[in-house]
Amino acid sequence: MNEPQTISITANASVHIRNQLQQTEASYLRLGVKESGCNGYMYMLDFLEQPEADDECFDFGDGVRVCVRHQDMAMVSGTEVDMVTEGLNSALVFKNPRAVSYCGCGESFAVDASEGAQGGKSVDVGDLATDVGSP
Repeated sequence: MNEPQTISITANASVHIRNQLQQTEASYLRLGVKESGCNGYMYMLDFLEQPEADDECFDFGDGVRVCVRHQDMAMVSGTEVDMVTEGLNSALVFKNPRAVSYCGCGESFAVDASEGAQGGKSVDVGDLATDVGSP
């Protein structure tokens, strides 16, 4: 496993992720990106038993392990994952230094096309700001 150099997780997010991994009986959380949302891309979270061959894995200690597919690494590199509570609502929030804008609903984002090239195409990252699946 790699050291956590390209993504970071706050203490609050680490507690939340560890609890989710235990509840789902998974060993890893995968952080990924897909084209969607009103601003281009959105973050995707999956729970895994084992990483796949193209995953880069980060061990944050205390059972918190996160995988990112190689193809998504350029989009999430530098991202800080935090757990934010506002009123009765809690959600994982993704603070991505590459994001140049977020949609009004806070679930999608865009990146500068000159920085976000992925496989020769420009990338506007959508739905990468919050995880709406938090309990």
